[in-house]
Amino acid sequence: MNEKIRKTILDNISKSVGKKAEYVDARLVTEDYSEFVELYDGNLEENDTTFENGIGVRTLYNGAWGFAATSDLSKINECFELSLQNAKTASELVSVAITMGKKQKGLKASYESPAKKDPFNVSLKEKIEFLKGIDDNLKEDWIFKRYISATFQKKNQFFFNSEGSEIERKLTDVFATMAVMGLDNEGRMQRRTHELFTKGNGTRGWEMLVDPKLFSSHAGRVKDELAELLKAESLKYGKRSVILLPGQGWLQVHETIGHPLELDRILGYELSYAGGSFVTLDSFGKLKYGSDKLSVSAYGGFPNSPGSFGYDDDGSPERDYLMIDKGLLVNCLTSRAMINEANERAGRKIFKESGGASRSTAFYRAPIDRMTNVNILPGNDGKLKDIIASTENGIVVDNPTSWSIGSNREHFHFGCEIAWEVKNGKKTRVLKNPTYQGHTIEFYNSLTAVGDKSTWLVGQVDSCGKGEPNQAMELGHGVPVLKFENVITGEK
Repeated sequence: MNEKIRKTILDNISKSVGKKAEYVDARLVTEDYSEFVELYDGNLEENDTTFENGIGVRTLYNGAWGFAATSDLSKINECFELSLQNAKTASELVSVAITMGKKQKGLKASYESPAKKDPFNVSLKEKIEFLKGIDDNLKEDWIFKRYISATFQKKNQFFFNSEGSEIERKLTDVFATMAVMGLDNEGRMQRRTHELFTKGNGTRGWEMLVDPKLFSSHAGRVKDELAELLKAESLKYGKRSVILLPGQGWLQVHETIGHPLELDRILGYELSYAGGSFVTLDSFGKLKYGSDKLSVSAYGGFPNSPGSFGYDDDGSPERDYLMIDKGLLVNCLTSRAMINEANERAGRKIFKESGGASRSTAFYRAPIDRMTNVNILPGNDGKLKDIIASTENGIVVDNPTSWSIGSNREHFHFGCEIAWEVKNGKKTRVLKNPTYQGHTIEFYNSLTAVGDKSTWLVGQVDSCGKGEPNQAMELGHGVPVLKFENVITGEK
């Protein structure tokens, strides 16, 4: 990076500490690119490319945060001063003093997403031709609408703090979706989609998108399954086993494990916008969140996921730890400031160290607690066919169409694109308009089968909203095939 800018940042951090700041950090984003390409029925509908760069500064003074940001790098000095002044003003109103806890050893580190081919070095012509090739494979006279899109992201960020940390991150993300739609035998629109997924390994550049196994080869399957949906009967109401494929399982995990286990939400900081959590500080070490089959990690270390970024925006390294251990709630998604407040409120040391979940979507947004990679660990109940074989009466569901979640994540209702009926251990027919619902704790305690590693896929989330002002964040969920019992399905 530019050495003059580096020295300016470090000098300003030192000056702020000299003015009684308790902690200071700065995130210099030198490039933040995003490109979105969208085709409807083979026609280019949208192509947006954005670029941002700038610096965001946080200052902790007398128990209160101050934040300031600028895209004008000639005004770094003024940005630091404004951040300090904002902290001083906030400190006059603070009711709960913030602390970053014990001073940490400064880190000199870097992280780079594994990527062979930078998607921003691929021409728009090549991108459109690739997407059009998939669209050609989706064409049929009976298909009402075809949709295909790809999103490319690249960010380079330098992090500095008053503890001596200097961390560089180079992140690359690629997302893609294909969808086909048609009118069913009742005149209602049905759809079938496929999202670009990963297995957690491999690389994250243009080469991931063009790997047929991950995306383009699914066009025929998606089309064939839509054809079955258009002549299918609707799922009837009743209680039955529900088998979630990873295409639906990632959203189940996202909404009913990931969000309720964000510590700032547990402490009540998201109530006015995103909602709270049924989890309390007294729940840790006591709450039976699910059956013994349920183990959930917040591991950020597998390379091929948008939830893998090396170091968070507090400068804490991502680490591998369990949040749910064989059904028992033991930890959650945490940042440095939140764990200190939580331990003080609880009157006991629940959390020993940050989970590396402090994240900001842009240089002009202050970090908040966000999901990283929230994963259900693979089990030992075999492949999908083995789980189906052990099911007397149930459905297999895939891909969400709608969701409704309780404000504290205590209950949920999901609609899915497709269901396959299971009778006496065999998959029988396709059913349309499937829905299922439940209470979170009751639902996860009904978990009776977890697929092995071969069934485990990473669902990529390109836009999870949280915070005021809103921050749309990228993350991943590794999920195997899951089976739950006695679930309310269908609509009366």
